[in-house]
Amino acid sequence: MKQLIFTLLIISSTTLFSQKEVKQVLLNMTTQEQAWNNGNIPDFMKYYWNNDSLKFIGSKGITYGWQKTLDNYLKSYPNKEAMGILTFTIIEATQLSKTSIYVIGKWELKKEKPSGGHFTLLWKKINSQWVIVSDHTS
Repeated sequence: MKQLIFTLLIISSTTLFSQKEVKQVLLNMTTQEQAWNNGNIPDFMKYYWNNDSLKFIGSKGITYGWQKTLDNYLKSYPNKEAMGILTFTIIEATQLSKTSIYVIGKWELKKEKPSGGHFTLLWKKINSQWVIVSDHTS
């Protein structure tokens, strides 16, 4: 019986830890939405890992690297009108470890020709900051 109680305490403590970290990642995503909706792609990109190993997987395949991902966003969305209004809907956010959180959701761009789809993000805590290291958007 003592072992069962000990296990329950560990689960409870992990759950509290996860909620705090997951809330931070979701707050980061809210800040990303605001940056996008203000027409500011560089600020939107602040939550992506600024590293050549960043992976962005989209309809055209895999893009490697922060700069290339930024360049693609700037090319695809040259102005605020093209960017539209971004809304994220979170389906699931799960902390996998102390340094990784997995987020599944939907995205929607409200503009003249609306668009949207789904995404899966892998967030990692690097140098005490939560950043996206892999983004699969469809």
